[in-house]
Amino acid sequence: MGVFVFLPLVLPLSAWPIARLAEQHLHPRAATWLLTGVAGVLAVCSTLCLALLVVVGTAQLPGNPLPDGWSDPEVREAVPYDEIAGKVSIPALLVVIASCARTAWRHYRVRRRATYALASLPARSVAVLPDETPYAYALPGRRRGRVVVTTGMLAGLSASERRALFAHERAHLVGRHHRFLLAVQLAARANPFLRPLRTAVTYTAERWADEEAAAAVGNRRVVARAIGKAALVSRGAPIATLAGFATTGPVPRRVAALLEPAPAERVWPPVSTTVGLAAWGAAAGTTVSALSSANSAVTLFFILKAATPL
Repeated sequence: MGVFVFLPLVLPLSAWPIARLAEQHLHPRAATWLLTGVAGVLAVCSTLCLALLVVVGTAQLPGNPLPDGWSDPEVREAVPYDEIAGKVSIPALLVVIASCARTAWRHYRVRRRATYALASLPARSVAVLPDETPYAYALPGRRRGRVVVTTGMLAGLSASERRALFAHERAHLVGRHHRFLLAVQLAARANPFLRPLRTAVTYTAERWADEEAAAAVGNRRVVARAIGKAALVSRGAPIATLAGFATTGPVPRRVAALLEPAPAERVWPPVSTTVGLAAWGAAAGTTVSALSSANSAVTLFFILKAATPL
């Protein structure tokens, strides 16, 4: 395997340039798909290679249940610095598993509690809660999901701005944006180098819904004004994997983008541009990461198979 087993752990760094450039130069829908796909593949590859290192490290521990042949020098030579890397990878993988499990469980728990809390309300696509605390978010469901909004939020918006709010949240539900947000959250838990992509997707998913709302309302300034008003008082979504209407953070950038013409429907940027070079760099890093993890997995499989006594 050689150094190839370590490459997927650091290759997420190759995706950093595209994280910010995609926000600025790609259509939000294309940017969300691109960044989520890159983050997902890189996270899976780095976790796989970490697991391969764990196999080598566990085989060195006294009293382990693995075959004795797996701790032979021929097996350990397949991994550079096997004594250090193998042992360090064990707690690292446990931290990754625990962190991802906690994120997934929190997402499931909050969705379940919110669904139960709304069970007594009429089965409509919009749930208006009699609460003076202003917030609104999209609650996904097995079929279509619901838009959750409080009377406190609606009281601060005009009729046209309310239409923008509902259009924005429906866009989250139709686009299943919670899946993108959960995917990049898990990816960032699996590899901290992917945190810039998580931040970028959180922004592009909101921008995607902004553009859909602007198209539905027919007035970009109305959507921008509604987001600005809501951001001043909103609490946002209950967790990061659910999409909210307006929260603190990149709201000024979202408003500024809505005050400009609609972005071009560009799926993949030309290679002659800066964002195009960054996109191809991220694609190359993702490809190398996938090939490296696959090569390491296949190589270790045959090494361990040869070392396993019949």
